[in-house]
Amino acid sequence: MEHFVVSARKYRPQGFDQVVGQKSITRTLENAITNNHLAQALLFTGPRGVGKTTCARILAKKINQDSTDHQKGTVHPDEDFAFNIFELDAASNNSVEDIRSLIDQVRIPPQTGRFKVYIIDEVHMLSSAAFNAFLKTLEEPPAHAIFILATTEKHKIIPTILSRCQIFDFKRITVEDIKEQLQFVAQAEGIQAEDDALHLMALKADGAMRDALSIFDRIVSFCGNNISRTAVAENLHILDYSYYFSITDLMLQGSIPDLLLQLDEILAQGFDGQHFINGLCSHFRDLLVAQTPQTIRLLEVGETVKQDYARQSQAADRSWLLNALDIANQCALSYRNSRNPRLLVELCLMQLASLNDLEQKKKPSSQPYIIPARKVKAPALAEPTAPSLVDTASAANAVDVSITTSEGETDAAVVAEPEVPVVAEPEASAETEPEVPIVVEPEILILEKTEAPVLDDTEIPSKTGAETAVESAPTPIASNPETKSYAPRKIDLKIEGKRPGVSSLSLKSIQEKRDLQAQQKASGPAPGVKRNKEFTTEAFLSAWNAYADQIIEEGKFNLHSHLTMETPVLEGTEIVLTYPNDTIRLEVERDQGALLGFLANTLENDHLNIKINVVEGAVKRYAYTPEEKYAQLKEQNPLLEVLRSSLDLDV
Repeated sequence: MEHFVVSARKYRPQGFDQVVGQKSITRTLENAITNNHLAQALLFTGPRGVGKTTCARILAKKINQDSTDHQKGTVHPDEDFAFNIFELDAASNNSVEDIRSLIDQVRIPPQTGRFKVYIIDEVHMLSSAAFNAFLKTLEEPPAHAIFILATTEKHKIIPTILSRCQIFDFKRITVEDIKEQLQFVAQAEGIQAEDDALHLMALKADGAMRDALSIFDRIVSFCGNNISRTAVAENLHILDYSYYFSITDLMLQGSIPDLLLQLDEILAQGFDGQHFINGLCSHFRDLLVAQTPQTIRLLEVGETVKQDYARQSQAADRSWLLNALDIANQCALSYRNSRNPRLLVELCLMQLASLNDLEQKKKPSSQPYIIPARKVKAPALAEPTAPSLVDTASAANAVDVSITTSEGETDAAVVAEPEVPVVAEPEASAETEPEVPIVVEPEILILEKTEAPVLDDTEIPSKTGAETAVESAPTPIASNPETKSYAPRKIDLKIEGKRPGVSSLSLKSIQEKRDLQAQQKASGPAPGVKRNKEFTTEAFLSAWNAYADQIIEEGKFNLHSHLTMETPVLEGTEIVLTYPNDTIRLEVERDQGALLGFLANTLENDHLNIKINVVEGAVKRYAYTPEEKYAQLKEQNPLLEVLRSSLDLDV
């Protein structure tokens, strides 16, 4: 069995041109070697797996290669400079004795080449005493010695060491660079891999090339020679993009039950709610980015997923995405402190699915809103259709009701439930004027079984009170008088709780609506004319208390407490209030418009205004002890003291 070499070792760069994602550093090192401008101590710092140790080894080898080339004129590819390169792991050799042993070795010149290179990995693990022992040698090393220090935690190195080194900060490798390197390795190994699959591996690596190659070996062991995005997401336990696209589509449709089922499926696969809600926030951010063609390149996803983002970003407007991002972000912040995290996520999804509801748009943005269950279960409305008679196929779904006609008779009627109001338009005759379209105002069409055709051309009356008169257009009836058929006739339908109004679907009702508006306008104040009706103090206080009771129902308990703290003083049309501080004054002034509007409508006087005085210390003093209570009663009735002294009573 052939020995297996992991990809991180097999494809380790052997030259600066093979290093991925660190072009600025490799170019600087190459120029320093070429111009003989290399410092005696270098510090390579950065995240794990970005090429620090690799660059240190390449640099150590290249220094002596160039010197050999200078002396011999040729460079042998297989020439070994291991005698000139010394690697020390500071994690296990971090004592003062280890550093003193290193200092003793530094004094010996190299046997071959010009430089001895000391690579100290994880240098931040050295003890403070070891750092101090290393200072003098690091500052003034022999001419043949070069120190290369590597660490992932630069902040743990003492400042005196940092000041003696030339520092190179290695950055995280970009997703695109990692994906290109993985694609190169896959082609070299003869493995077919989807572009999105390589992209997922690059994202999971989090900027570390070594981690990406380790993930690649793991996926190859799982999938074989064909790597798909689904297999990568399953093996790495990544919540696939398709879930977020599906969930967002359900939110835009307002389908709360399907959303909850989708969340249950995700949690059943072992994903944490925090992970899901964070991914949802990132998904909304990516949708915002995808709405502008210039910023779509900021998406760190494959080309196929970019097309999905471009499609869904057109279905969601910017305001919806901003509100959704705010709600999801608040849920993510509250997740750790929640005692029922799943319920928190479910409520978040319900609010997101309710953003497109019409009632939500009327409410303040700060007030949570969820679509009522009646709206979730209701089917979509169909297009309006012409009225038709009830046939035998739909008679099974009809119910019998008792209808009282205008003649006082009680007949059995068949009630069908159409999806929309029905409008009937009779045909115009040559001798008569065209009839006004007749509107069936209620959401039910009532057809009555009659012995003979009944044609009623009377106009539909307007609705008054809680009664609505419904009339249908004349319809041709079969010529056989013995055949019972369904014919529309005039009925009176009682509708409880219906507000008076007029329909706007016919010409006559439009005129009636205008008359109603004119009547309401005439009953109110004329435009530009202020009402100035006189009122008593008792009426004013009654209206004031009515407003205070009203705001309690709205949840404004603090404002209610402020309005009832002191009895308002009425000076003509000016309401004088006195409060002990500016905080109460500002809260009352914030609601001043609504308060004056209520009082003006109740008292029919538009000249009212409010004046608020702030008097420090103007707070009621309450009596708590018996002595204080007695003193307060004595102020109200001085004879109480005479009674106490005559009876020789204690206070």
